[in-house]
Amino acid sequence: MRTDVAADFGALGEEFLRNPHPVYAGLRARGPVHRVRVPEGAEAWLVVGHEACRSALTDPTLSKSWRDASPALPLARLSAGENLLSSNPPDHTRLRRLVAKEFTPRRVEALAPRVRALTGELLDAMLARPDGRADLVEALSFPLAMGIICELLGVPSLDRTAFREWAEQALSSPDRETRAAATAAMTDYLVAMVDEMRHRPGDDLMSALIRTTDEDGDRLSPEELIGMAWLLLVTGFETTVHLIAAGVLALLRHPDQLGALRADPSLVDNAVEEMLRYDGPVETTTYRFTTEPLELGGTPVPGGGELVLIALADADRDPARFPDPDRFDIRRPAGGHLAFGHGIHYCLGAPLARLQTRTAVTALLDRCPTLALDALPSALPWRTGLLIRGPRRLPVRWLRRTPTTTWR
Repeated sequence: MRTDVAADFGALGEEFLRNPHPVYAGLRARGPVHRVRVPEGAEAWLVVGHEACRSALTDPTLSKSWRDASPALPLARLSAGENLLSSNPPDHTRLRRLVAKEFTPRRVEALAPRVRALTGELLDAMLARPDGRADLVEALSFPLAMGIICELLGVPSLDRTAFREWAEQALSSPDRETRAAATAAMTDYLVAMVDEMRHRPGDDLMSALIRTTDEDGDRLSPEELIGMAWLLLVTGFETTVHLIAAGVLALLRHPDQLGALRADPSLVDNAVEEMLRYDGPVETTTYRFTTEPLELGGTPVPGGGELVLIALADADRDPARFPDPDRFDIRRPAGGHLAFGHGIHYCLGAPLARLQTRTAVTALLDRCPTLALDALPSALPWRTGLLIRGPRRLPVRWLRRTPTTTWR
């Protein structure tokens, strides 16, 4: 293993988890590409800066397929089955076409009433607490995101506690064996789930994916169905949980911006885009592998399955693209951030994440006019690893009052 690394992320500790941006900015000041060591122990090429990251996201010589990964990399595969995040064209093109036939904007918009209703139910329960305190992740962002994705896919009986633990271990544990075991457990669970759904099809997305066919009769294979179930379930709730939590945290830490949004709720869509830019839920992209020698940002990178990570968190704090990037400003012109990626791997679930976040934030601020952070920011625990970013807990408090209406 090489030792000339610019940063060893596994050795940076809690402060890096809470605020990785100064470390990325320091690397960016030295250049757009650096050799680093990830918490799992593997060495990788890290891309920083908006321009370099945007370019790398569309580089066809970087493969998403684990078949192209060097066998020397001490990494466990991040997902079960074949899915959009572990395939290249033409396989990716085919998979996305089949999934996009069913995961449509119309299907997402049809969920809006249920998102509003579930948000109201969760806030009813939270605000009924006699102590006027709660963990917003446990009370709102997790049950909302998990509940909606389960309804979308048609899996209301999902063991949410077990699935949440497997997902966190598979995506964030620095231990290779723990990640592999969690992925295997999830795979077994999903195989059984998809098999059951074959025998009781409904109007849900998973049933539609099972039966959908293309014009030429093409359909998803059993392995691809497992991969899609993994992708939609895991990324469908993990990212939204942390987008809502980190977004509310940003508002609570910036009272002027919180006040501006309370005064003008029509700013919520723009506020969600600023939450995505400021502290989006994906810190670095899922793995890419080199298929041939190339130059990234002017830096020679060998072929042979070397690991490449693209720091979305840094791209969206690059002053060359966003003036005063460390300032949270809900009136900042929206657009240009890379929180959902760019190019052919742009997040298919972005509309659903936006819908849930704007609904949750609007309802929360409407019903909790005295909402405040109930812990020091420096005491909040954050997700480990370089993939998913967000607070694991978000203690909040409010002054109790007798409700006059229930928000729906």
